[in-house]
Amino acid sequence: MDRREFVTAASGMAGALAAQRFLSPTARAEAANENEGMIYRMLGRTGERVSAIGLGGYHIGQPRIAESDAIQLIRQAIDRGITFLDNCWDYNDGASEVRMGKALAGGYRNKVFLMTKIDGRTKASAAQQIDESLRRLQTDRVDLMQFHEVIRLEDPDRIFAEGGAMEAMLDARKAGKLRFIGFTGHKDPYVHLRMLDEGRQHNFHFDTVQMPLNVMDAHFRSFTREVLPVLTREGIAPLGMKCFGDHYILESNTVKPIEALHYCLSLPITVQITGIDNQQILEQALEAARTFKPLSQAEMAALLERTAAAAQQGKYELYKTTAHFDGTAHRPQQLG
Repeated sequence: MDRREFVTAASGMAGALAAQRFLSPTARAEAANENEGMIYRMLGRTGERVSAIGLGGYHIGQPRIAESDAIQLIRQAIDRGITFLDNCWDYNDGASEVRMGKALAGGYRNKVFLMTKIDGRTKASAAQQIDESLRRLQTDRVDLMQFHEVIRLEDPDRIFAEGGAMEAMLDARKAGKLRFIGFTGHKDPYVHLRMLDEGRQHNFHFDTVQMPLNVMDAHFRSFTREVLPVLTREGIAPLGMKCFGDHYILESNTVKPIEALHYCLSLPITVQITGIDNQQILEQALEAARTFKPLSQAEMAALLERTAAAAQQGKYELYKTTAHFDGTAHRPQQLG
C-alpha cells in the first residue's frame, strides 16, 4: 500500500465538491468531513473506504462513563468524520455493544463501517456470540466480524478445525449476517503468521488483520516488521491498535500523543483504532487526523531512536509480556 495514496485523495476534493449535488447523502457527508481534515483509506481488497481513525469499542463501554455520555461521544465522532467503529462481544460484558447499538439508532448505522469480534473457537460458541452481538448492536448485519484474541499457538488450529469457529463465520456470511472476516491479536507476531498460514492452507483470504502498532513495537516482538509487510503484499487491510499501549507508552515520557498517532498513521495501514472515552480524547484523535502529514523516513527513524531504550523487553507493552490484557485468559469459557 503506497502511503502517497493516503494523501492524494484530498487533492481531488475540489472537483468532488463541485459535483456534490450528484452524490448520495452519505457520500456528501464523507466529502465534507474529508474537506475538514478526516482521512479516508481503502480497506484492502474489499472496495470499502473508511476513516483512518477508528473509534475503539472497549473504552466507550466502561462503567465509569455514563451511557448517555458514551452515546453522545459515538454520535459526535460519526458527525465529525469517523466512520470505522470497533467493538467486541466480550467488551464490558456486552455493555460496549449495547451502547453502540443505541448510538447507531436513528439513521447513524448507515453512516458507519461497523466491526465487532467474537471469542468462540467452536462452531457452536462462535455462532451464539455472532447472534448475541447482532442483537446488542441492533442490526441484522455487521460489516466486519473478526476472531478476537488470536494469541495462542493453538488458536489457528481450533478456528480452522472441523466443527471450529470458521464454519460459523462462513455460515453467518452466507446468511448475510456479516460481510467481511478478519482476526485480531496482541501477543506475538508469530501467532499472527501462523493464523495467516492456516488460512492459506484452507484457501481462505482474510479481509483484515488487527494488531498492535506503535513507536515501541518496532523494537520488540515487532508486528510492524514481521506481519505488516505480509499483509501489504497479500492485499489484507492492516488495522492498528494500542497506539498508546493503553496509557503505558505515554508514561515512558518518550513521545507525545499526537506524535504517537502520526507515527501510526504514517505506516502503510488502513485504520488506527484508538480508545475514546471523553471529549478531550476525541478532540485529540480528530486533531491528529487534521494535522497529519506522512512522516519522512528521517522523522520515523528519529522517533524510533528516541523510544528504543524504553522499548527494550517490552516494558511498556504489557499486552505482549503479561496476561493483563488477555480477556480470554481470565475467562477461558468464552472460547467454547
